[in-house]
Amino acid sequence: MAAKDLRFYIDYKSPYAYLAKDPVYDLEREFGVSFTWLPINLHIPDFLGTVEGRNDHQWRRVRYSYMDARRLANRRGLTVRGPQKLFDTTIASIGMIYAQRRGTFRKYNDLTFERFWKRELDIEDREVVRRVLEESGAETAAFLEFAESEGRRELERITREAEELGVFGVPTFVIDGEIFWGGDRLWMVREKLAVA
Repeated sequence: MAAKDLRFYIDYKSPYAYLAKDPVYDLEREFGVSFTWLPINLHIPDFLGTVEGRNDHQWRRVRYSYMDARRLANRRGLTVRGPQKLFDTTIASIGMIYAQRRGTFRKYNDLTFERFWKRELDIEDREVVRRVLEESGAETAAFLEFAESEGRRELERITREAEELGVFGVPTFVIDGEIFWGGDRLWMVREKLAVA
């Protein structure tokens, strides 16, 4: 019996979510399925501390994570440059919801991830995000209002639902309620899809 509920949670500020993006597209093609791509805005200080308040252990973990992400990205010809601050991805996440509703999700998703990790995109700037939406093919006259009303409420709903499911980080797959965290669990996701 085919899996009924396929979700994939991402945050644009996660290099590991960026690195999982294309393999998930491949999974969708391979198995003829569609994940519901869902944005969440991780609050990094909850688990890695604030930039000013990190302890030595947290700094070692941060440095390793970006080194590891760059190493993986380089093998695929991708660029991952560590962000210069802790970003709030609320606006970019709302942009993702908006793009999905206008049928331009994939191009928006690709542009946002690639440019952010090259440090070419300010994902906190509404006008910058609006221009990416426009470039992806979306009509954007309603975006700024959407970002302050319906889009914000939808992102809050998605976040609450993710927390209720047990999602705590990204990238996270949820297949019929079963959680798989991290791009290194793609093989498990593939197995699950193969028997679903």
